Amino acid sequence: MSDTLRFAYYPGCSGQGTSIEYDQSTRAICKALGIELVDIPDWSCCGSTPAHTVDHVLSGALSARNILQAESLQDVRGIITPCPSCLTNLKTASHRMRDAAFKAKVDSLLDKPCRNDLPIMSVLQVIYQELGPEAVKAKVTNPLTGLKVAPYYGCIMNRPPEIMDFDDCENPIAMDRLMEAVGAEVMPFPLKVECCGASYGIAKNEVVTKLSGKLLDIAVDCGAKSMVTACPLCQMNLDMRQDQINRANGSKHSIPIFYYTQLIGLALGMNGSSLMLDKLFVNPSTVIREMKASQAAAAS
Repeated sequence: MSDTLRFAYYPGCSGQGTSIEYDQSTRAICKALGIELVDIPDWSCCGSTPAHTVDHVLSGALSARNILQAESLQDVRGIITPCPSCLTNLKTASHRMRDAAFKAKVDSLLDKPCRNDLPIMSVLQVIYQELGPEAVKAKVTNPLTGLKVAPYYGCIMNRPPEIMDFDDCENPIAMDRLMEAVGAEVMPFPLKVECCGASYGIAKNEVVTKLSGKLLDIAVDCGAKSMVTACPLCQMNLDMRQDQINRANGSKHSIPIFYYTQLIGLALGMNGSSLMLDKLFVNPSTVIREMKASQAAAAS
C-alpha cells in the first residue's frame, strides 16, 4: 500500500449528472491539497439506493465489482467517494463480505474473487483524518470570515457506526472543524444528522417538504445564512426543492446550500465558475457579497 495520498476514486452516478458540481469541486480541492485521485477503471453503479431492497447478494455484487476494479490499480491507499449513499453501499458490501458464505455468493457473480482488502472512506474522512484541519488552514488564501454556515451531515454519512466507522454518529464534527479552518463561522446546528426526506421527493413529496423544511427553519433560527453538506441527495432536497418547501410550509427561505468542497475551494482561492457555484438553485451571490462586505468593514 502506498504511503502517498493516492486513492482509487469512485465518483458515483450523480457525480456525472445532478451533482457534477460536487465531483468537480472535489477533484479541484483534492488536487490543491495534494490528494491524488485515480478513477476506478470501468466503474459502474453501486446499486444505491434500491438494490439492497431487492437482493442483498445482488447489492453486494454491484459494489464488489467496483471494489474489484479498484484492486487492479497500483499503489492506492484505499477507495474513496464523495457520496454518502455510494459510501454506504460500498462499505456495507465490504463489511458483509467478511462472512465467508456471503462472500462466496458475491464472488460467484463476479469475473473473479474480490480480495476485499482496500479501506473504503469518504473524501471528507480523508481530508479530515489524513490531512487535518490545520493542513487545510495553512493553504487558505481567501478566508471565509463572516460566512455563517450550518453544517448538515445527513443521516447516513456516519451511520450505522459499526460499518461507517467515522466521526460521531450523533454529533459529527468533521465538517464543522474544516469550515472553521477555512474561516467560516459555524453555527450550533442541532439537526445535523436528521433525515431530509431522502429519496421521497417524487413518491411522497410531502415527506421532503416537511423534513427538509424543518431543517431550513432550524438553521435560520440558529443564525445561519447558508448550509453546507456532503451529500448530493441532501443538497438536492434542500436546494432544488426549496421553492416547493416554501409553498408547502408558507415559509420564505432563500438559503444557499453549498457542498463543503465548494467552500473549501473558495477559501483556497478558486473562482466560483470553476467550482460551479452557478449550478446551485438558490443563488449564493448575496451571502458571498455580505461576507465580503463584512470583511471590508472589519478591515477598515
